[in-house]
Amino acid sequence: MKSTASELIRRKKFVKQVLLGLIVLLGLICLYNGATFAPALPRAEEVIALDDGTDPVIGSFVPKRDYFDELFEDQEQNPEVSKSLPVCDMRYSELIPCLDRHLIYQLKLKLNLSLMEHYERHCPPAARRYNCLIPPPVGYKIPIRWPESRDEVWKANIPHTHLAEDKSDQNWMTVVGEKIRFPGGGTHFHYGADKYITSIASMLKFPGDKLNNGGNIRTVLDVGCGVASFGAYLLPLGIIAMSLAPNDVHQNQIQFALERGIPSALGVLGTKRLPYPSRSFELAHCSRCRIDWLQRDGILLLELDRLLRPGGYFVYSSPEAYAHDDENRRIWNAMHDLLRRMCWRVVSRRDQTVIWAKSVSNSCYLKRAPGTNPPLCSSDDDPDVSWNLQMKACITPYSTKMHKGKGSGLQPWPSRLTGPPPRLDEIGVSHDQFQEDTNTWHQRVTDYWKQMRSVIQKDSIRNVMDMNSNLGGFAAALKDKDVWVMNVAPVNASSKLKIIYDRGLVGTVHDWCESFSTYPRTYDLLHAWSVFSEIEGRGCSVEDLLIEMDRMLRPEGFVIIRDKSTVVDHIRKFLAALRWDGYSLEVEPKTDALSLGDERVVIARKQIWGDDNDVEEEAARF
Repeated sequence: MKSTASELIRRKKFVKQVLLGLIVLLGLICLYNGATFAPALPRAEEVIALDDGTDPVIGSFVPKRDYFDELFEDQEQNPEVSKSLPVCDMRYSELIPCLDRHLIYQLKLKLNLSLMEHYERHCPPAARRYNCLIPPPVGYKIPIRWPESRDEVWKANIPHTHLAEDKSDQNWMTVVGEKIRFPGGGTHFHYGADKYITSIASMLKFPGDKLNNGGNIRTVLDVGCGVASFGAYLLPLGIIAMSLAPNDVHQNQIQFALERGIPSALGVLGTKRLPYPSRSFELAHCSRCRIDWLQRDGILLLELDRLLRPGGYFVYSSPEAYAHDDENRRIWNAMHDLLRRMCWRVVSRRDQTVIWAKSVSNSCYLKRAPGTNPPLCSSDDDPDVSWNLQMKACITPYSTKMHKGKGSGLQPWPSRLTGPPPRLDEIGVSHDQFQEDTNTWHQRVTDYWKQMRSVIQKDSIRNVMDMNSNLGGFAAALKDKDVWVMNVAPVNASSKLKIIYDRGLVGTVHDWCESFSTYPRTYDLLHAWSVFSEIEGRGCSVEDLLIEMDRMLRPEGFVIIRDKSTVVDHIRKFLAALRWDGYSLEVEPKTDALSLGDERVVIARKQIWGDDNDVEEEAARF
């Protein structure tokens, strides 16, 4: 009997062990299938440290194409299923994919640091692009509204105070409790940009010491702009500056500028042309911008020459303009000689500032001795082509029309906004077509605002981007609203950007198959007209662009997408995953002169989200 009982016990133990083994085996099979086929968010520990050479964002993420395919399948089979995209690690809350120093290190790019190549665009290859949503920093708050934002922003939104410490003696910015304040100072104008601007106008003997000169000074390029206080104090004068600075040791200066609501962009005078057409600016400004203007036969000054209009000014505030030590005198003499050979002349010099003016015609160039450097550019060089193109150490002569006119032929601001620009004929557009475009966009924008009026709060939109600016009609239609527009000309339509600048607006060239050079959360409204159709036709990813738009868009910001109905249907499937479904609306627009067949419009609003509960509480305050 004992033997029989012991045998039964052994059999029971054996059966239990077999069953337990089967359960473990089934669990492992399920775990394997789930890990292999199901999309999943990365764990924080899966994002490897930057210095080990692995990708900082992709890490062990699920391949993008598989994820989106599964998203579509699940939504089609069960529309009620809630889906979300992976969220990047918090350390990437300020990621700029094409200006990522870690990527340069990981790809082992051989760049010339003395030529600032490391501050130029270097985009990740397709296999290394991130496929996650950029999170806001902990404690993020809805930005302070314009015009108050000119003078103060939330510290939590840009938690960097080193500039306040480094520039404490120059009145760039100060930290006061939960806010960062901007007194309006700069490296060369400690006592305020407004006083400095008045002094420049006085040097030029403009009426009333107003730098706008009766509307004849409208577009300005400010290189090495800091936190863009110079540009901020130009706005009340009806002047708009493209405030430009690299993502350098003061890496958050443009982020502060955009958070303040000031027109600005990341960029550097390095080896490539700035992404603007020729004859775009009436004035260029450099205040202690620390640029070696004499390098490479003066190629950087020649780039300014390309960008300045006939008779345009270069305002230079730097020790070379006033210091009397041997080194600064040497630089001044060499710079003065170079600019003389470029047919620039000194129009005023006072205290710490000198102002040059560019020639208004080709006459001076034709009088130079044979072999004078810098040479004139060849006739086959197109000065308006600027995307991903190397600078050239030559002078761009004026067209026959501009030479005879001895000027740009532009009307003063604001008349130039609606008047036909003189360079329309260069892109084959008639005055009637220009007027029709202006009228059409006025009606379209009116319709957009009617659709959004129930959700737009007062002063909630300041920074706007038109992702396919065409002739600038969208931006012109917003002239009565307190906003500024970054007009983006896609690479296949870059020739139209000169019309944008001739209208007194600002913008840039860009290829939407790549990431844009801006910080996350910098625009309140993104307008995309036929952008998705265009990139899809070139084989680029709609999904990549949607994630890029989310990166640029501020929480509670809006997107307006106008495209073919099939494209809009495709995009709508992503609204929930992108967290753009707090408010969304799809309409069939009226047919007009610019309609491209079967168009639809979808308007959506980005939700505010993050790990910090204070974000939602702060949203309720506004």
